[in-house]
Amino acid sequence: MSVTADAPAYPVDKVNRVKRRHDRGAYDHATVHAILDAAAMCHVSYVIDGQPYCTPTLFWREGTRLYWHGSSASRMLRNLSEGEPACLTVTHLDSLVMARCGFNHSADYRSAMCFGQARLVSDPDEKRQSLVMMVDRLFPNRTAGLRQSTAQEIKATAVVWMEIERASAKIRAKGVGDDEEDYALPIYAERLPVRMVIGEPEPCPRLMDGVARGEDLKAYRPGRTLDEALTEAYAEAYAAEAGA
Repeated sequence: MSVTADAPAYPVDKVNRVKRRHDRGAYDHATVHAILDAAAMCHVSYVIDGQPYCTPTLFWREGTRLYWHGSSASRMLRNLSEGEPACLTVTHLDSLVMARCGFNHSADYRSAMCFGQARLVSDPDEKRQSLVMMVDRLFPNRTAGLRQSTAQEIKATAVVWMEIERASAKIRAKGVGDDEEDYALPIYAERLPVRMVIGEPEPCPRLMDGVARGEDLKAYRPGRTLDEALTEAYAEAYAAEAGA
């Protein structure tokens, strides 16, 4: 990873330090944020009354702050609202690796693990804007052309934010990595790339005549990988937000 020593980075301690294969670890903002911005789903881990839970949910990033949402009745959101410790993780599976020994079978991946204190977004204006970006982060400027959410719909949705206090990225991009002597064995080995690819759009069968696919979906072209589309959409959405 080509990261300069003075690049902005998250502090490292026993909580987020990569302990196994530390050569694959990174703590700089650019690496961690790139992994986050290429994803739409995350897993949030937390503890309620001594019982650990891990919940999948949509999320988005604004600077060093993460947001996610859910039903106001959600057990997760009811308990992650007043500075409770939480851990948000994202993983991209890039390949399956078949080696000449079971021990060396592996996977190429990019992952990010973020730690902080989860809090409920309570300010009405901030909450409304957060719910706009929940959509526009994926589909830039889409909300402006939609039927606006009602007060009841907004009330039924809770938003949580977490400042990233510590974070680490871990990346494997090695492919096949056998022991040197095993390369002489007559055993097939390969790296099998894995991609989540956007398919052909399936328009709603109840669309009104003349309603066309908009520019807010231009990043999502058939055959393109999802992480590429999400990264482009994120950059455009926040460029537009900064210029608003």
